[in-house]
Amino acid sequence: MTFNNACFRLTLPLLVLSLLLIGCTRETERPVVRIGYMNCNNEQETLKRFRPLSAYLSQRLNIDFQTVTVDTQDFEERYSRGEFDLTHTNSLLYIMLKENFDLQLLATEKRGQYGALSAGTLISRADSDIKSLEDIRGKRLVFGPQFAPMGFLTQYDLMLRNGIDPETDLAYYGIPAGSFKHEKVVYGLYFGEYDVAAAPLLDLEVMSAEGKIDLKDFRILGQSPLIPYCTFGASPKTDAKLVEAVRRELLALTPETMVEIDGKRVKVLEEAWINGFATLSDGDYDPIREMARRTNMPPYQEY
Repeated sequence: MTFNNACFRLTLPLLVLSLLLIGCTRETERPVVRIGYMNCNNEQETLKRFRPLSAYLSQRLNIDFQTVTVDTQDFEERYSRGEFDLTHTNSLLYIMLKENFDLQLLATEKRGQYGALSAGTLISRADSDIKSLEDIRGKRLVFGPQFAPMGFLTQYDLMLRNGIDPETDLAYYGIPAGSFKHEKVVYGLYFGEYDVAAAPLLDLEVMSAEGKIDLKDFRILGQSPLIPYCTFGASPKTDAKLVEAVRRELLALTPETMVEIDGKRVKVLEEAWINGFATLSDGDYDPIREMARRTNMPPYQEY
């Protein structure tokens, strides 16, 4: 046997094995779909909440759903660059992406006493002399994030509809810096830094249930109409069958649905702080559009 023949006999099985391994790798590779999740409080919290949901969808649909955390103010730009295929945002961001990029409505999150709907409130301390919306003139007010429909938009609109211009009729208004802005709004009011606060109704409900506040300490001066809560959307470029499959899986989730992640089995909805998902129509979001137009907010702002 010559040296070349011996090498050939040794190399051939290795070559065949390599080709088989390559074939197996290609067969087991899963398509990748990126989900852009809006950061509510911070990136770490968002990952903890939604990685189990992405893992569950991956398991059910045999697709690698990747969790991408996105700051609210960066969402539109990053979406426009094609960084993710599906979106989980608040309802105002859904409208902005729908208007500017034809984002498709997938499902609406259910959470709290009103399910897929919620509202914004204007509140004062129960022991203050601010007892009505009219009493907030000349007072200091704290809003939530500017792109938060239940922490800024609804309250700004509520004031305008009651003849109060936040730009001229308040002594001052501000927005807290950093994360956990909605809680900072409530605490800022409670500890006297502000006279009035723009608080999401759901946050009042959750903070009360967690023992962080006592609702008896606050007075609701006004409440907005109920509007859709956080929303899943899909890029129009996403395969229609995949969109329907994801919608089906979201709507089928129950409080007992579990997934294994990081070596532990957890309840998907409980980890995500969600009660379930509902099917709404795009028309159900029209009240938010009307608010955005009245308040000169994106995507309808005029300079």
